[in-house]
Amino acid sequence: MTMVRTTLTGLRARKLRLFASGLAVVLGVMFVSAAFVLTDTLNRSFDGIYTSLYEGTEVRVVAKQVLSPGEDVLTTPVPADLVARIAAVDGVAAATGVVSEDGARLIGPGGRVVTTSLGRPRLGTNRTRERGGWRLRAGRGPERPDEIAVDATLARIAKIRTGDAVSVLTQRPKRSFTVVGIFGYTGGRDSLGGAHEIAFHESVAAELMLGRPGVYSAVDVRAAPGVTPAALRDRVRAALGDAYEVQLGEDLRAAQSASAQDEVGVLSQILLFVAGIALFVGAFLILNTFSILVAQRTRELALLRALGAARRQVIGSVLLEATLVGVTASALGVVLGAGTGVLLPRIAGGTGVADLGLGAGPGAGLGGATVPVGPLVASFVVGLLVTIGAALMPALRASRIPPIAALQETAAADRPITGMTIAGGVVAAAGAAMLIGAFAAGGDEIPQGLVFGGVLVSFVGAALLTPVVARPAVGLIGRLFAWSVPGRLGRLNARRNPRRTAVTASALMIGVALVTGVNVVLTSATVSLTADGLAMMKADLVLCSVASTTRPVSFDPAVLDRVRALPGVAAVTGEYSDYGLVDGDRGAFLAIDDLAAWRGMTRVTPRAGTIDAIGADQVIVDAATAANHGVALGSPVTFTFTSGRTRTMTVSGVFAGNDWAGGWILPMSIVPELGYRQPNRGLVRLAPGASESEVRGRIAGLLADEPEIVVTDVEGFLYNVFGIFRTVIGLLHVLLGLAMLIAALGVVNTLVLSVLERTRELGLLRAVGLDRRQAVRMITVEAVVVSLFGAVLGLAVGVGLGAAVARALAGEGVDRIALPWGYLGAYLVAGAVIGVLAAVLPAVRAARTDVLRAIAYE
Repeated sequence: MTMVRTTLTGLRARKLRLFASGLAVVLGVMFVSAAFVLTDTLNRSFDGIYTSLYEGTEVRVVAKQVLSPGEDVLTTPVPADLVARIAAVDGVAAATGVVSEDGARLIGPGGRVVTTSLGRPRLGTNRTRERGGWRLRAGRGPERPDEIAVDATLARIAKIRTGDAVSVLTQRPKRSFTVVGIFGYTGGRDSLGGAHEIAFHESVAAELMLGRPGVYSAVDVRAAPGVTPAALRDRVRAALGDAYEVQLGEDLRAAQSASAQDEVGVLSQILLFVAGIALFVGAFLILNTFSILVAQRTRELALLRALGAARRQVIGSVLLEATLVGVTASALGVVLGAGTGVLLPRIAGGTGVADLGLGAGPGAGLGGATVPVGPLVASFVVGLLVTIGAALMPALRASRIPPIAALQETAAADRPITGMTIAGGVVAAAGAAMLIGAFAAGGDEIPQGLVFGGVLVSFVGAALLTPVVARPAVGLIGRLFAWSVPGRLGRLNARRNPRRTAVTASALMIGVALVTGVNVVLTSATVSLTADGLAMMKADLVLCSVASTTRPVSFDPAVLDRVRALPGVAAVTGEYSDYGLVDGDRGAFLAIDDLAAWRGMTRVTPRAGTIDAIGADQVIVDAATAANHGVALGSPVTFTFTSGRTRTMTVSGVFAGNDWAGGWILPMSIVPELGYRQPNRGLVRLAPGASESEVRGRIAGLLADEPEIVVTDVEGFLYNVFGIFRTVIGLLHVLLGLAMLIAALGVVNTLVLSVLERTRELGLLRAVGLDRRQAVRMITVEAVVVSLFGAVLGLAVGVGLGAAVARALAGEGVDRIALPWGYLGAYLVAGAVIGVLAAVLPAVRAARTDVLRAIAYE
C-alpha cells in the first residue's frame, strides 16, 4: 500500500506531464468507438430504409440477369405483358410493374447536373401514387408524360418547388418536365440511403430509364388474404418457369440491407484504420513519455530501492501510473467517440450532405442512436492495453536502477543503442534481401507479394535504425540554425539523446513515410499511364464525361453527326460500351460507329484477317483477349447482351491492341441489344491547319444540352481518368494531418519534460546571459530540428519504399518512377511548421524559468 500511495502522490505531481501522452490515447480510442457506434447506427437505419422501401412487396419477379447485379450494369428488363400473366396466378391480389434504374440526372441551377455524394444512385422510377414507403409531401404524382415528382433531398439541393420547370437527362436526350410533386419516405426520411429519385409518368418511364418502351425492371406481387408469401412465391414460380427469378420480399430486404451494410463497413474500416494509426503512433509517444519520466526519477526510484522496494514493486509502480493514464484516456475516448458516432450523421444530414444516406434535419428518420456496449468495452480495452504495453519497457528499465544511483547527482546516463542498431540492421538487411530477390528474379512478372513483404520489413528496420541515424542527421539539419548561440544550443540539445529524439520524430516519420510512399506510387502510375496514353491515342479532341459515376455517362449520338459537319474536323468516331457474357464469362465490348477513324486515332494494327470493316455477324478482337479466350480467326464466339438475347459471331479480324484500345469490337447492329444505347466517348481528329481552340469552342457549344460531357484534349481526358488517384491522395492527407497532430503532441511533451529535466541548466544559461527571447529561440530550434528530422526521414523512407512498390507494378504499365516534388516540399515545410507550433508551450515555460530557483533545482 505504501508503494501505491507513493505512486498516486507522484502521479498527481506529474499529471500535466502525462496529459499529452494520454491525449494520443484519447484520439485513438475515440476513432475506434466512433466507428462502432456509427456503424451500428447506420446499419439500423438502413434496415429501416429497406423495410419501408419494400413495404407491401411480398414477392418480386425479375428477369434472369445476364450479369450479377453491379454498379456498372443495367437491369435485364421484363416484358410488360408479364404483369397480366402474374396477376392471373391463383392467390395474387395485385401485380405491379416497377421501373427503377440508375441514371436519371436532374439539371439544376447554373445548368449543372445535381450529383449525389459517394456515388449514390440517381434513380428514375415510375411511381405515381403512394406505395412501398413512398409518401407525398407536396403536390401530387405525375399524371402526364411531361410531369415528374422528386424526393425531398433532391428538391432541397436543386432548390426546386412544385410548378418549376426542369430538365432531366436519361438514356434519351435531355427533356423538359414540370415538377408536380415532392415526396419522402416512411419514417420521415427525405431520401433512400442518400440516393436521389425522380418519378416519371408510367408512359415514359421505361423508355427513359430502360431504353425501350413496354418493359419493367421488375414486377411486385401482393398476396391475396390467406396466402402466405412463401406459398405465393411457389405458385408464381410454377406459373412462370425458369425464365424468371421469383424472390420473397423479406429476402430482398435482407439482401439490400446486407449490401448497404457492406458500404457502411467500408466507412467503418476507414475509421478503424485511422484509429489504428493514431494508437500506433500514440504508443511511441507513451513510450517516450514514460522513458523520460523514468530517467528523471532515477534518484527517486533508487531511493525507493534503497528503502527496501523490490524490483517488482518498482515495475508495478510505473505500470500503475500507465494503467491510470490508460483508464482515464480510454474512458474519455470512448465517451467522445460515442458522442461523435451519434452526432456525425445528424451534422452531415443537417448540412445537406447525403453521404451517409440519412436524409436531413429532424426528419432524417434515424430513430434512436444505438451505443453497442460490447464494441465500446473492446475500444476501452484496446486503449488500456496499448498504454500499458508502451509503458512496459520503461517499467522494466526502472526496475533495473540500482540503489547506489540515489547517491548520484544526475539522472541515469543514456543507455547505449547498440542492441537496437544491430536489430535494426538485421531487419533492414532482411527487407533489402527480399526486395533484391524479387527484382533479381527477372522475367516480366515481379513477385508482388515478396515486394510488399520486403517493403514492410524494410519499414520496420528503418524505424529501428532511427536512433543511430538521429545524431548525425540532427547535427546536419541543425547547421541551418547554428549561426547564433541559441541555434547552436538548440542543435546540441536535439543531439543530446538520440534515442529520445528518434522516438519523438518517429510519430511524424510514420505518417510522412506512409503518405509519401503511396503518393510516389500513384504519381508514378499517373505519369506512366499518361505517357502511354499520349503515345497511343492520336485523337486531337475527346468528348467524355467529367463526372465520377458508377455507370457510364452517355450522350446523344446526334452530337457526333453535328461535330462531323463542323469546319476543321477531319474525322469523328463514337464508342458504345457495355458489359455482357462472352462464351459464358463476364466481358466488356465496344461498338464503333466509324471503324476507320477509330483505327487512325488509337494506333491499332491488324494481325490477322481484316479490321477495316465488321459484318453483321462478325467481331474483331485484340490479340491478348483472343489468346485469353482461346479463339483465333474464324472462331465462333457467343455473346449474351443486357437485353437477354444471345448472338453467335465469327472472329473476322485480330489486331494488336494497347491499354487504351482493345477488347471485343462488335458491329453497330448490336447497339439495340446493349444496356447503354448512346455513345459514352467520342474521338475527334482535326483537319490539317485547323485551330484546335476554335473547333473546341464550336463543339462545346454543341454540348450545351449535355452538361456532364466536356470536350478536351487527350491530356485533359487522361487527367480526368486518373482523378481517383487525386482523391486517394486527398484522403491520405487527412491521415497525415492526424499523424502530424499526434507528432506535435509528442514534440510538445518531450520538450516540456526535457525543459523540466534541464531546469538547473536553463537557470545557469540565464545566469550567464541568455535572455528570454534567446531561450525561446533555443527551444524552438530544438523542436524544429526534431520535427524536420522526422519529416526528412519519412520522406527518405517513403520515397524509397514507394519506388520499390512502383517498380513491382511494371507489369501493370507503371514503367516510370516519378516523384511528386511539390508534395514532398510541402511535407517538409509542414514538418518545420509542426516544430514551431510544438515549441510554443515549452519555450514559454523555459523563458519564464526563475534563475535563482532553477540554479537551486535538484
